[in-house]
Order: sequence, then structure tokens, then C-alpha cells
Amino acid sequence: MSSWKKYSHSIESSREYHERYHRAISNPIRRQILKLISLGLSENEIAEKLGISKSELDYHIQVLLQGFCIERKDNRFVITKEGKLIEHL
Repeated sequence: MSSWKKYSHSIESSREYHERYHRAISNPIRRQILKLISLGLSENEIAEKLGISKSELDYHIQVLLQGFCIERKDNRFVITKEGKLIEHL
């Protein structure tokens, strides 16, 4: 089931979906993380490239997961359809 379908059954859940998505993409560091994930960088490479700690990266990763922008597959993060918006920014 796509992320949107899960949240489209009511105005309240639709609002939650949009709020979580907006929170995820509104932060410039998270947008950079999305770009780096799309390039195939690992978590350690991303943290090093951005000059942030592993715990700070973990926080941003959680926001991106909750905002439907990424998902974990085979021990790596991949960009979801929602997260691909970054290609247009």
C-alpha cells in the first residue's frame, strides 16, 4: 500500500501525512541527506560529508522515515516516490 493511500481515508489523517512530509523536506540538512542517499552514499559517508554526528544523522533519518521520504531496503536507505521531489529542488 502506498503511503498516501494509508492516510487518505480522512481529512485528519491526510493532514497528518502532509504535516509529516512537510516537516521532513522543509529542513535543508534533510534535503541534503536525500540527495546523498540518492547518490548511494552510506550513513557513515553522509555523516562525514555533512560534518554531523551519527546521532544527529539518526535523528534526521527518523524524520525522513516518518515523513515517507525514505525506506530501508537491504540495509540501505532508498528514496521513495515522495522523497524524489528532491530531484526538482
